[in-house]
Amino acid sequence: MYWRKFNGDIIDLPIKGAVELAIQRETNAGYRLKVCIGTDSQVKGADTEFATVIVFLREGHGGFMFIHNDKTKLVYSIKERMLVEVARSIEIAYELCDLFTLYDVDMEVHADINTNPHFKSNEALREAMGYILGMGFAFKAKPEAFASSSCANKIVN
Repeated sequence: MYWRKFNGDIIDLPIKGAVELAIQRETNAGYRLKVCIGTDSQVKGADTEFATVIVFLREGHGGFMFIHNDKTKLVYSIKERMLVEVARSIEIAYELCDLFTLYDVDMEVHADINTNPHFKSNEALREAMGYILGMGFAFKAKPEAFASSSCANKIVN
């Protein structure tokens, strides 16, 4: 699984090491960090492309993100695809959560799921929220889920 920066630079370290170095660098520079993790997907012909992002927010000073892209030929219903997105975000959040605890960094998992019942993605809201909260993570859905609905969305579109 390879990760990159928004400018396209490949991250050579395992993601946990890269995140730890980023946290150390930013906190040593005096920034208070918050991390938001989200995944979005797009069906393109026979492929479903996923983008997972780790967004680092410097309180009052912008932010940056690490990106992972992946494609599959698997066909999903809209609900399944939403839950796969959430599972991918949780997988990364779980891998990194001890770092966030160690360095006292707030973390949220963002789901690209609409809270409005008139949207198809809403079918997955209850399960996604239960999954994320059940893992002990803070949860945001649209319109507050910018990591998935804005940042990751830009990567797959």
